[in-house]
Amino acid sequence: MNISTSLRRAKAPLALTAAVMLAASACGGADAGSGGEGGDKLSGTVKVDGSSTVAPLSTVAAQLFQQANPGVKVTVGTSGTGGGFEKFCAGETDISNASREIKDEEKALCEKAGVKFEEFSVANDGLSVVVSKDNDFVECLTVEQLKKIWEPGSKVNNWNQVDPKFPNQKMELFGAGTDSGTFDYFTDAINGEEGASRTDYNPSEDDNVTVRGVSGSKGGIGYFGLSYFEENKDKLKALKIDGGGGCVAPGIETVQNGTYTPLGRQLFIYPKASSLEKPEAEAFVEYYVENSAEIAEKAQFVPLNAEQQKELEKDLATLREQHS
Repeated sequence: MNISTSLRRAKAPLALTAAVMLAASACGGADAGSGGEGGDKLSGTVKVDGSSTVAPLSTVAAQLFQQANPGVKVTVGTSGTGGGFEKFCAGETDISNASREIKDEEKALCEKAGVKFEEFSVANDGLSVVVSKDNDFVECLTVEQLKKIWEPGSKVNNWNQVDPKFPNQKMELFGAGTDSGTFDYFTDAINGEEGASRTDYNPSEDDNVTVRGVSGSKGGIGYFGLSYFEENKDKLKALKIDGGGGCVAPGIETVQNGTYTPLGRQLFIYPKASSLEKPEAEAFVEYYVENSAEIAEKAQFVPLNAEQQKELEKDLATLREQHS
């Protein structure tokens, strides 16, 4: 059954292009704890799929968890948030990663299939708007300028069409594919409607494609999760965004305090209620939630703020009561 939380609307590392089987030796140094029933007692497989943005977060959680639980294998796939929910509602996975909340139609699909689930917000993220390191003429864009570039039917193809002060430089656009929660959130935040976007850009579910495209084009511009920028800051420049209160750079503090608007968001995992009957799945989810701050930091995401953390702890307590 669903656990509701009150902090949802504050709707960014390493792209995984295929399901990754994680070995127990994948990560060392951190103490993963007992993982519920003790590392030598747990066994089985936990299948995770969904958002490519959340995948690195779940990968770190799995690596740390498996240190103490070598009998458990956690697989992390990257079908995109929408594609992940399709698999989840079809009963193919135990946990769905999501860079947005589950949609009503996805809830209906799960309900029709008899799939009940929990919802946990495990970290924060900011969408970063990036340009090439060679771009020396833009440092900040307003939401209105971003909308002018990305709105449906936009014909903007040169930087001087965005601002006459900008040079006569051809613009190349890169961004998330339509099956991505990043696409859903960006279009909603910038264009005012989820899924509303010009179509003549270079879309990909693999954010490394955007990294290569933007870094290789002086006029390139793209968007993806903040952590992808952190991994590639030697190749890219993140723009400040003016959401009405002045230019603000993406970062841990600005995402947590809500000043990086409107491109700050929360990230989610959705465990299946029936999967939580499996000791290995329940232990993994509990470990993930209990250690969310450490996991977020190791994966270069933004930890929850104090209020969000209290909400998460409350949700975990509710889960334990339900499965005790």
